[in-house]
Amino acid sequence: MRGYFASSIGVACATVLALSAPLPAAAAGGPGVHRPPATRPVTGATVPGSTQSFPLVPLNPDRAAGTAPEMGLAPQSVRSFSLVGVVWDDPATELHGHVQIRTRASGADRWSAWQDVETHNHGHGPDPVSGEGSSSRMRGSTAPLWVGDSDGVEVRVRAEADQVGGTRTPTLPDGLRVELVDPGAEPGQGALAPSSQADPVQRSDEDLPYGGTGADAIASAVEAGLASLNASMNASMFPAPSDETTNEADVDQAGEVRGGPSAAAKPFAAPRPRIVTRSGWGADESLRESGFVYTGSVKAAFVHHTASGNNYTCAQAPSVIRGIYRYHVVSSGWRDIGYNFLIDKCGNIYEGRAGGVDKPVMGAHTLGFNTNTTGIAVLGSFTSTAPSAAAVNSVAALTAWKLGLTGIDPRGTTYLTSGGGNLYPKGANVRLNVISGHRDGFATECPGKLLYGKLGSIRTAAARLQGR
Repeated sequence: MRGYFASSIGVACATVLALSAPLPAAAAGGPGVHRPPATRPVTGATVPGSTQSFPLVPLNPDRAAGTAPEMGLAPQSVRSFSLVGVVWDDPATELHGHVQIRTRASGADRWSAWQDVETHNHGHGPDPVSGEGSSSRMRGSTAPLWVGDSDGVEVRVRAEADQVGGTRTPTLPDGLRVELVDPGAEPGQGALAPSSQADPVQRSDEDLPYGGTGADAIASAVEAGLASLNASMNASMFPAPSDETTNEADVDQAGEVRGGPSAAAKPFAAPRPRIVTRSGWGADESLRESGFVYTGSVKAAFVHHTASGNNYTCAQAPSVIRGIYRYHVVSSGWRDIGYNFLIDKCGNIYEGRAGGVDKPVMGAHTLGFNTNTTGIAVLGSFTSTAPSAAAVNSVAALTAWKLGLTGIDPRGTTYLTSGGGNLYPKGANVRLNVISGHRDGFATECPGKLLYGKLGSIRTAAARLQGR
C-alpha cells in the first residue's frame, strides 16, 4: 500500500490589516456556535483552527410593507478569526442583496471601513446531481473574505429590490449566519502538522494520494523569499520519474512535491511546476470526507478568483487557504476545498482538493462543469485589480503541465456535458476553450474581468511551455 506522508512549511505571518474609521468600543457578544470538525477522528494533539457561527437578526423589524428587509449582527467582541463569510440554509437559494462587514484588528480599538462581500457565489460548488451536491450538509454561502487577525465583527445584509418591471419581492434566505474562521497556527509554529500518524483511517490503494520524486528542497520563506522563488520558477522546473509511489524522501520539508512526468514521456508534455502539498499549507485532514472522487479525464481547466480580497501577504497565503478550506467544508458543507489548485500573488502553486495533483480529481468549482475538468483559483479579487504577472505565469505553467498529461493543446477547444446551471441546461453538449474562465460555464463575474482578460496570453504561454 502506498503511504501518505506529511511535512510542513514554516512561514512568517504578518496578519494585521491597516484599519480605519474609529468606532465606540464594541459590546461584548455572547459565545457563537462552534461547529466541531466532524467526519474523521484525529489522534494525539488537537489540530488548531475553529469556526464561530452567529445568527443574523432583523435590523428593521418594523419596516413598512415593500421595504427591503435588512439583517445583521451588532458589533461583537469575539475570539480571534481571520476569514469571514455568510451562509444560509438552502444551497439552491441565491442571496439577492448586499453583504457588508467591518472588523476590528485583534488588540486594537479601531474598526475597519465597511467591506463588501461577494454574494454571487452560487456558481462555485458541487454539481447538484452529485452525491456531494445533494448532501444534507450543503448550505448556501457568499464568497469568503480575508480580514486578517481580528477579534471584533459587525455585519449588515440588505435585500436587493427587484429590477423595474420585475416580480420578485425583496427577500433574504432563511437561516442567515455569519461564519468567523480561525485558520489555526502555521505548521511548525507549535501546531500539529497533519501526518500519517495523525490519520487513523485505513485507505485502499485507490484512496491514496499521488506520487512523484524530487530534487532540491525549498526552505521556509517570508514573502520576499517566496516572490523570488516564483521569479526563478520557470528556470527550476524539474522532470521526474513516472512512477506513482510516494516515499517520505520524495516530499521536501516545505511540503512540496518536486518534479513530475517527464516532458520526454509524451509529445508536448510540460514539466511539472513546484506545488506545495496539502501538508505544506497545513491542511487538517480530519475536516474533509475520507476517500476521493475521480472523473474520466481532465479535458479542460477553469480559472477562478477566490474573491476573498487582495489584503494578504504571500507569507499569509497558507493561512488564507486553510481558512477557505475550513469555510468550504465546515461552513458550506462540501466534502473538501472546492478548487483543485490555488495560486497566490507571488505565483506559488498549492494543491487543493485531495486525491492527487496528477489525477482527475472531481472538484467543486464550476457548477455544472466539475466533471472532466480541473479548477484553478488565484487568491484575490480581480474585478478592478489586475493579477500579478507571477500569478498569471503560474497559471500558464500549471495548465501546461496538467493538460499536457493527456496531450491537450491549451489553445484548443473541447466539448463538455453540462450538469445544469444558469447558462447551459443539464445535458447540453457545450464547446468551450480548453482554458476557460468560470464565467464561460456559468453566468458570474468570476474570475474578474482583469484576470479573465489574461486568459488569451495564458493559453499562448502554456502552449509554448508544452513546446508547441
